[in-house]
Amino acid sequence: MDYRIFAQSVFSGELVLENQLITCANGIVQRIEPGEAGSANVAVENIAPGFFDIQVNGGASFHFTAKPDEESIADIDKACLHDGTAYVLPTLITSSFENIFRGIDAVRNYKKKNKYTGVLGMHLEGPFINPEKRGAHLKKYIQQPNRKQVEELLKYSDGIIVQITVAPEMLDRETLELLLHSGVSVSLGHSNASYAEAASAFNLGINQVTHLFNAMSPFLHRAPGVVGAVFDNAEVFAPIVLDGKHIDYATARIAHKIKKDKLFLISDALFLGREKQSFQWEEFDAQLLNDEYLNSDGNLAGASISLAEAVRNAIEQLDISVQEAVEMATVRPAEVMGMANKIGKIKAGYPARFTVFDKRNRNFRVLTAQ
Repeated sequence: MDYRIFAQSVFSGELVLENQLITCANGIVQRIEPGEAGSANVAVENIAPGFFDIQVNGGASFHFTAKPDEESIADIDKACLHDGTAYVLPTLITSSFENIFRGIDAVRNYKKKNKYTGVLGMHLEGPFINPEKRGAHLKKYIQQPNRKQVEELLKYSDGIIVQITVAPEMLDRETLELLLHSGVSVSLGHSNASYAEAASAFNLGINQVTHLFNAMSPFLHRAPGVVGAVFDNAEVFAPIVLDGKHIDYATARIAHKIKKDKLFLISDALFLGREKQSFQWEEFDAQLLNDEYLNSDGNLAGASISLAEAVRNAIEQLDISVQEAVEMATVRPAEVMGMANKIGKIKAGYPARFTVFDKRNRNFRVLTAQ
């Protein structure tokens, strides 16, 4: 049976359409056409493709790395839906291979049991990173990989790892090329690479970085570093944590002027919902203070914002249109993950899974028509 949604404004990922009727059936968009609220099952003010967050570390209660099981995945899934994010890559950070394999099992089993989940796989952030740019990651688990390790990881993952963050200067070329040809999206992050090393990695096929500016060699006038290499390559995608704490809003505006449609949004939330006030996993600790998670050394240990909050911040702080801010949370992350033919747009043939919100760019929620 058809399910019809009337929207005053449709931010399709390509266009902005007014007063439209979206007809859905069997969980798929069938058509979009001008219409009236009276002929719809539900009416909303603003509708967008389902927001897609490629980096979330924890839900309201559980941290995926500290507790790599199905309960943690369910917690992330539920918290994302509550905050208006329809699709997510739960992120597991630098830890033991045993812990990583448990995380892979958890995501695989959760996806099998939950047909309509927005969990699309997982993001493995580490352990092949540079200890000099480890941030809050535990040094004892950082590894310099060999080909056998990576082959074992990829075989066990069998498609569950959708994205992996690595520091390319820590990998030999053969191992890096193995990752690049595996089908996993490879991101450069937690890296102290020089400009030349980063540029070489981009030329080999890495097309994105992990949280631009954070945990990477900075832009200096005689040593442009990873940031300089990102700015110098128009094809490299760059996500930012737009909470005013990971980077200054002025820095974000400058990055937007340079990267244009390659800039997109992530939450990198340690926990969502700000219910979790403190956290301890082995030597990793964090406390929520002034709306940011800080460790005992006073350093950032993760964000507390949702992706929807990042979208609102983009509208207000970057002085961009609602349409572009929506694209930064939908079609752009879908493009970098190679999923733009499946999600990120409101279009015939795409999933009937949306993020809706009001004219004040508030009250974000997920709307699904099965």
